Amino acid sequence: MLDRLRSLDGDVKLLAGGQSLVPMMNFRMARPDHLIDLNDLSELDHVRVSNGSIEIGALTRHHRVATDAEIRAALPVLARGAASIGHFAIRQRGTLGGSLAHADPAAQLPLLALALDAELLCKSDAGERAVAARDFFQSIMTTALEPHEMLVGVRFPKMPPRMGWGFEIFCQRQGDFAIVAVVALLTLDEAGRVADLRLAAGGIAATPVRFDDVTARFIGCLPNEDWRGALADAVKNAREIEETLIPAVFRKELVHALTRRAASAALERVRGAAR
Repeated sequence: MLDRLRSLDGDVKLLAGGQSLVPMMNFRMARPDHLIDLNDLSELDHVRVSNGSIEIGALTRHHRVATDAEIRAALPVLARGAASIGHFAIRQRGTLGGSLAHADPAAQLPLLALALDAELLCKSDAGERAVAARDFFQSIMTTALEPHEMLVGVRFPKMPPRMGWGFEIFCQRQGDFAIVAVVALLTLDEAGRVADLRLAAGGIAATPVRFDDVTARFIGCLPNEDWRGALADAVKNAREIEETLIPAVFRKELVHALTRRAASAALERVRGAAR
């Protein structure tokens, strides 16, 4: 198949679930010269667990990501995010790899890949390489994939035992793309202080955004109500929130509210109140 991908001239698109590509073709936003159907590549539909990571094949459907017992145990925030995608019919057809390669900045899976420090496995007839999520998403629907490469899988580090999580999404209607989505990952040390804190948001810029410059300020702090408010205020004022068709001031208010909620949920989970 990779030989075929290299041999074709013009604009070549890979068709998996088709939940993004087909609507774009219907609206003439995409007019590929060639389509390659990947659905016979059953070897790309898998969940493989190792000691420290989970590798998920690119053709794994959203519904499986949301319901697989091993994913729910090791990466519950990923399962929760996948469950929020579209509607049931979309989750039955859409694929992990398709969403990541499409790279819509408001989509849940690119956001989660960034927050979870995933590695995206890209393959061509010249070989395979792993690209960190922070390097993979380059702009709106633009990725680090080379013209003759395809995404074959994603490797996620398992969440450590003392990491809590929060996932919050705001849409105009159930099943729509997010106006804003926020992921918070929080690890406390034995003294109850912040040992690791990751915060990422989607829908606010040309790619999902990690607020590492903000979260670094809170390492070593005791998480309390003041901490959550200060975190939300800092993120609200971050320079990454861009003006689009939806005013930046509205997005900033959403980021503020969703950050507080996600941080609260992460804190509850890490303390064992919401297992």
